[in-house]
Amino acid sequence: MSKVEKQAITKRYQKIALFGYIGLLILMPTWLLGLSPREGYSTGFVIGLYIVPLLLPLKGIIQDKPYTYAWANFIVIIYFLHGFTSLWVAQNEMVFVLLELLFASCMFIGCTYYARYRGQELGLKIRKLKEELAEEKAAFEDKE
Repeated sequence: MSKVEKQAITKRYQKIALFGYIGLLILMPTWLLGLSPREGYSTGFVIGLYIVPLLLPLKGIIQDKPYTYAWANFIVIIYFLHGFTSLWVAQNEMVFVLLELLFASCMFIGCTYYARYRGQELGLKIRKLKEELAEEKAAFEDKE
């Protein structure tokens, strides 16, 4: 695939996504393992639940793959759920909770729009179900 230059808006959303992603990568272990360890939970459990999911899209983000940015949004939902739950149950850790929600929001918005704009620049698109069905119907009718 030839090198396609990124537009300014695409670069802006990538920076927002990376700000959120790197922020979560730094915040979660610092908060949950260092500054305020979870009582009653093993270190392995905390690492497995809150840190390992963030490592899953790392290779694709480093390789600058728009598809990775898109599916990384499924992972960021974990941090939204944790953050919104912590708003109620961890009021003494409000700074960390608000940082988690800020980083998760930046990652979500940045990844969403980066994947969209970069995909358009590269000519990638998700076909509409209507088009898929029309092709299947035409192929089926040709066989008859």
